[in-house]
Amino acid sequence: MTTEREGSPERMLRLLHTADVHLGARHADLGDQASALRERQFAAFRASVDLAIAEKVDLFLVAGDLFDSNTQPKRSVERVAAEVSRLREARIRTVIIPGTHDVYDRASIFRAHDLPTMAGGAPGEDWVTVLTPVRTEVHLEACDVVIHGRVFATKRAPHSPLLDLRAGTDDRATWRIGLVHAALAIPGRTDGDDVVVTTDEIAASGLDYLALGHWHSTQQGKAGKVAYAYAGAPESVAVNQAGAGSVLLVSLAEDKGQRTVSVEERRVGRTRFETIEIDAATIASQPALIERLAAKADPDLVLDVRLNGVRPDELDVHLDEVEAQLRASFVRIRVRDRSVPHLTEGSLPSADTIAGAFIRETEARIAELEAANRADEAGELRDVLRLGRLLLAGHEVSL
Repeated sequence: MTTEREGSPERMLRLLHTADVHLGARHADLGDQASALRERQFAAFRASVDLAIAEKVDLFLVAGDLFDSNTQPKRSVERVAAEVSRLREARIRTVIIPGTHDVYDRASIFRAHDLPTMAGGAPGEDWVTVLTPVRTEVHLEACDVVIHGRVFATKRAPHSPLLDLRAGTDDRATWRIGLVHAALAIPGRTDGDDVVVTTDEIAASGLDYLALGHWHSTQQGKAGKVAYAYAGAPESVAVNQAGAGSVLLVSLAEDKGQRTVSVEERRVGRTRFETIEIDAATIASQPALIERLAAKADPDLVLDVRLNGVRPDELDVHLDEVEAQLRASFVRIRVRDRSVPHLTEGSLPSADTIAGAFIRETEARIAELEAANRADEAGELRDVLRLGRLLLAGHEVSL
């Protein structure tokens, strides 16, 4: 687009880049909380649309996996169409590619439902475009951009989507954008991935910007003259994805023949992650621990609790009970006990007594295991030592 304001670049293009929304994910491991997380994911998609409209971008790009699978009720597609229609009303063009979850095979959701038409589009309009294995690019004259989005009819790609792409020779428009759902090649880590691209391919592509999807955390880089980025998932798709929750606002500018690309991360997801360490010696009882954690209750928080240090013999904490009692107060709470019972303090009973013999033999074995870096076995024996001390002192012990 050409600007006329004094001091502004000769040409400028602004876009919102998102990917990996995974609408309709089942979240079978979350039980009753699954539907709530699906709604959070849709809310993040709606927030992305809100941001695009507020920022008055020219393009809204979805780099694959808008849907978690091709098996979705029509109502889910209608909800997406309604949001895309809002972009259309704001005169923002949308370009979408299928990913590896909503792959463009014979069962594709994009075959079953005509999203551009559902969003209010008419034949010949370019407000909403879904790229396919047949239609691998779109020239949006109003935005002075060509978008290249090579996708495949199978989940596993027969070759890189950037193979032999030389967008720099295309003179139809000022800007050349790539839209790809793939893993960036990392030897030994992504060799078996379904779709892979290399930095050499990115550098040779002639693109101004490559909008990537597939990885759920935001990442940015540059290969040769080509800027590339993963937008990450706009909301956590799993409750261990602390790097998700954002979209990218991308500005491309040309001034006196010099081109620049700036990428700004913006938060749209609600889920937060926090890890806290608690010294077991400071916990008086299980109810006291529950009360302490309940003070952090937050429906948008994934809380990871780790009990560390040396715990008193009398402290009896059942982690499953703690988690069950607090589950409704968080997106998810996980409590892990890494504390260990202490070794016997003070003078020991005589070695001729049952208590004295038990303590000496057990602690000697613990010392051997710890010296051999067999921490798990040593930890189990520390528990044996704790329970033995309690029994020998006449306490009742629940096992």
